[in-house]
Parts: sequence; structure tokens; C-alpha cells
Amino acid sequence: MPAGLSDKCPCTCRWHYDEVIRVKDTYNIMFCGVGGQGLMLLSAILGKAAVDSGMEVMTGEQHGLSQRSGSIYVHFRVGKPLSPLIPYGRADLIIAMEPNEALRYIEYLKDGGVVIMSSRVMPPPGETGAVAGDKERKTKYVKVDEIVQKIKTVTNKVVLLDSLQLAVKAGNPRAENSVLVGAACACPDFPIPSEAVRKAVLALVPKKTVEANSKAFDLGKESGGSCLGT
Repeated sequence: MPAGLSDKCPCTCRWHYDEVIRVKDTYNIMFCGVGGQGLMLLSAILGKAAVDSGMEVMTGEQHGLSQRSGSIYVHFRVGKPLSPLIPYGRADLIIAMEPNEALRYIEYLKDGGVVIMSSRVMPPPGETGAVAGDKERKTKYVKVDEIVQKIKTVTNKVVLLDSLQLAVKAGNPRAENSVLVGAACACPDFPIPSEAVRKAVLALVPKKTVEANSKAFDLGKESGGSCLGT
């Protein structure tokens, strides 16, 4: 207990002190993507790895649009969280399986936070309708470079990966989530042991895809480390 805070301090003051300690000891991850990309598996992998490592985890999910190509997200908090939802400006890391979704939830990122995202843009239905309905063909799809430029007004720690290409290289184009979770393990302050994450990946993916997902994890970790300079 800090100087000046005695055992006789009112309970409300002691609670606020405990809250500050908990905030400092909590690592916050915002997962985001589009329905059908396997975002819930990504959350389950890190959740299992954290619990198997003796860590406390809280999550808050929104996946009602998961079968409609809609926006989905997961608040993932590991350490000593007080609630399942990440406050604005407190996420240490955003893992985005789709670039537009990284931009949609960028307000959750803390100063100096990291964004790891796939370079594969999946335009929302509204944007597709606008482009298709423009007879003069002046309306264009948003490009990934434009998204990165906007994100870099918030943080310069952006890891852009061609996760589909890396997944194909690993032997399974559906292993993009393993690529991204591997890249997350390359972050210097990532709290979950890398080997625990690998074991969780191999335990939760279909048995016939274990080898490809293991390779995808390694490729993601290698690529993420190169981008982050680790």
C-alpha cells in the first residue's frame, strides 16, 4: 500500500487503489472482423492458452451478425480485469481480420498501442451497393493503404500482414486466424506464453489441419516479429 494510505483509510479509497493496480495488471485485446472469418476461434485459442497458463480472463462478445457478413468483435481482457468490456483508449492490442474493422474500433486503442491486421479488404454490403450503383463509375472501394494511413494518425505500430497468402503458404487458406495469433505472440509485452498459444491452436483446430495451422502460426510470428523489430 502506498505511503499515506493507512489501514484506517475508508473502504472506498482502498477500492480505488485496488482498481488502479488491476488496470495496470490487465492486458486488453480487441478482436474484430467480419462474420465467417473465424474470429470466435481466435478468441477461444487465446482464452484457452491464458487459462492453461493460470491467468484470469474476461471476454465480451458481439456476434449476432456472424452469419450475415456483419461486423463482429470480442473484448478480451487477461490479467486482473474488473469487467469484460475494455474502456475506450485502453486496448493494448487490436487484432483485425479485416482492415475496415480495425478502423471501426480504433477508438479503443491506447496511445502507443499495436494494431495487427490482415491486408484482405472485405467491403461491407453498403459500400458494395454504392460502387455497383454508380453508373458513372466514380465511386471506388476503399483501399487498404488508405485505411493504414488513417490508423497511423493514432499509432505508428501497425502490422499489416497478407494473412491469406501466408495461410496458403502454410497449406490451408482457412488458417488466417493462426497467422494473426502468431503475429500477436511477437509483441514484446504480450502476456500469454507463446508455447501455450501454440498448444491451444493445435488443440482447437480440426485434427486434419494441425500441421498447416502450426506452420501458419510460425509464419505469422516470424512476420509479426519482423514488422515490430523483435
